[in-house]
Amino acid sequence: MKKLMVGDLAPDFTLPGADGTAIKLSDVYSKQNVILVFNIGFA
Repeated sequence: MKKLMVGDLAPDFTLPGADGTAIKLSDVYSKQNVILVFNIGFA
């Protein structure tokens, strides 16, 4: 996978929602703005 740069579009992916149903980024993004936050865990 190529490294993302500032301004690149996020690749489409699917994650489980709070109720367990699959949520696809492209489905949400087509209806509203999306902010992605990736927290770095502490080990």
